Amino acid sequence: MAVETREFDAARYLDSEEAIAAYLADATESGDAAEIAYALGVVARAKGMTDLSKQTGLSRQTLYKALSGEGNPELGTISKVADALGYRLSLVAKTQTDAAA
Repeated sequence: MAVETREFDAARYLDSEEAIAAYLADATESGDAAEIAYALGVVARAKGMTDLSKQTGLSRQTLYKALSGEGNPELGTISKVADALGYRLSLVAKTQTDAAA
């Protein structure tokens, strides 16, 4: 009898605000825009894409495309999504350790 598996989906495990905050903090460490967009998409799916669509005024299709990690969403879109999820964008100065890396 073969073991049935399914693709890992982080959204299934983001079941608390603490888990979501830790996931987003980790995703933003790299500074990679695609990784940040993808992480916001995972959180959006965990919280409900339909509600996010209503809050941002963006269609579900637009959100899925922008937050896939493969698109190139505008900063305004990322800002709207972050705001609707209860977050805000901020820039943090690099430490000397970060700058050397």
